Amino acid sequence: MIKILAGESVSKLDQLHCNSANISSYELMEKAAQEFEKWFYQQEFSKESPILIFCGSGNNGGDGFAIARLLSQKNHKILVIKCFGDNSKLSADAGKNLEMLPTKVKEVFFKEFQAPTEPCIIIDAFLGVGLSGPLRDSAKPIIERMNSLQGKKIAIDIPSGLPSEEMGSELSFQSDVTVSFAFPKLALILPENAETVGDLEVCDIGIPDTTYGEFEGSLYFIQAKDIPALHKKFHRFSHKGDFGKILLVGGGHGKMGAIILAAKSALRTGSGLVTCHIEESERLSIQAALPEAMCNWGLIPNADYYDAVGIGPGWGIESRKNQLEALLKDFHFPIVLDADGINILAKFPELIPLVTKNSILTPHIGEFQRLVGPASNHQERMNQAKDFAIKHELILILKGANTVISMPDGRQLINSTGTQFMATGGAGDILTGMITAYLGMGYSPESAAVCGVFHHGLAGELAGKRKGRGTIAGDIIESIPETYFYLGIS
Repeated sequence: MIKILAGESVSKLDQLHCNSANISSYELMEKAAQEFEKWFYQQEFSKESPILIFCGSGNNGGDGFAIARLLSQKNHKILVIKCFGDNSKLSADAGKNLEMLPTKVKEVFFKEFQAPTEPCIIIDAFLGVGLSGPLRDSAKPIIERMNSLQGKKIAIDIPSGLPSEEMGSELSFQSDVTVSFAFPKLALILPENAETVGDLEVCDIGIPDTTYGEFEGSLYFIQAKDIPALHKKFHRFSHKGDFGKILLVGGGHGKMGAIILAAKSALRTGSGLVTCHIEESERLSIQAALPEAMCNWGLIPNADYYDAVGIGPGWGIESRKNQLEALLKDFHFPIVLDADGINILAKFPELIPLVTKNSILTPHIGEFQRLVGPASNHQERMNQAKDFAIKHELILILKGANTVISMPDGRQLINSTGTQFMATGGAGDILTGMITAYLGMGYSPESAAVCGVFHHGLAGELAGKRKGRGTIAGDIIESIPETYFYLGIS
C-alpha cells in the first residue's frame, strides 16, 4: 500500500525517487506521459475527435506537452493551448517538452484560442497539485472556457482549481475522468468533490512503495497488487473445515433477504460452512432460497463451534439489546457487526466495551452518524472514524465510493475499487458476508477487512460492466468468484 501524501510532499517524493532511481525529473515526467498514453488508448477514443490540451507553465503543463507529443505520433489531431504569457515562464522540464513538440501539433496562446465547432476531447494540464491559496483572477477565464467546451473532459493529476487536500470551494475544472499519478490526492476521494473529479484512475509511474516510507502520514491507498499476498493458500487436501465455519445472525420478519444475501456472498467468497441464526418462523424461506446454508434459531447451541460470526443484516433493533449483549459475551474472538448490529450499539453505547478488540464494524454513513454523531463534511467524518477506531481498538469500515478502513493504530486505508452501480439494496449485506467468510478462513481482522472491501468493490465493477445501471446485489455476488481469477488467486 502506498501513502497518500500532502500536496507539498509530492515534489519531494518525485525528487527522492529520481535520486534513488538515478533518473532525471524529465524522465519521470516522460514516464507519467507514457502511462497516461496507455490509459488513453484503453478507452478507444475516436481519432476523428480533435484533442485540446490546455497547458500551464509548470510541470502539469509539461505533462500536457509530453502527452501531446505522444498522442500526435498516433495521428491524433492535437491543439495545444498555452495558458501563460510567454514561453520564458515555463519550468525547465515543461520548456524541454514544449520544444520537442512536432510541427504537426498546433500551438496557440489562450488569448488567441478559437474553439472548434465539433465535440472534442479536452485535457486539463493547466494547474497541478502546487495550487495554494485562492485561485488567481487570470486563471478563472481559462477554467471557465474549458468547462464550456463540449466533449469528454480529462484532468491530468488533479482538476485545475481544486486544492489537493480539501474540498473545492471555488471554480474548478469539471472532469469526466481524473487521471492521477502515483497515488490519489486526498481531494480526489472526498465525495464533496465528486462532480469535479468524475471517475478516478491512478497510474503507476514506478515509484516503489518503500520510497513513501520517508514521509509521515496515516492515509494509505489499497492497490490490486497489495491483495494476493494477503490471501491464505489452500491445497487439494483442504476440507470444508479449513475454509471456515461461520455464523450469520440476522433476518428478522420481512428482512430475510439481507441475511440470505450475506450468506450467499460468504459461500461465493469461499466459506466452507455457513449457518444462519434466524427467527424460527423464517426457517423455510432461507432453506428454500439457499439450500447450501444451514440455519438455527433460539439459543445458539455451541458458540465455540464457529470460527467467525457476523451480526446484523436484517436483524431489527426492537427487543434485540439483550440478545446482542449475550452474543457479545459469548464470542471472545473478533466479529463483524453491520446494519442493525451497529444501530443497537448506537442506541445502547454501553454495549460497545463488550465488543471484542479488533472486531470489524461496517457502517454506511447513516449508521455511522447514529453511532458517532453528525459531521459537517467527509474529512471531519474520516477523523471521527479514526478517533473511534483508536479509542475502542476496533476496525471501522466507513462504506462509500472510496471506502475508508480505520485501524486501531490510527492508519486509514482507502479502497480503490467500486462503482456507482453498487448503490443498490443489499450491497452492504454482501460485504458483511465476505468479511465474515475471510475471518472464518483464518485471516487476520486487518486482512479480512482489506480483502473483503477490495474484492467487494471489484465484484461490483465487474458486475457493473455487464449490467450498468441495472446492477443488483445478486449480480455482485455472482461476480465474486471472478475477482479471484482477475487477481490471479487460486
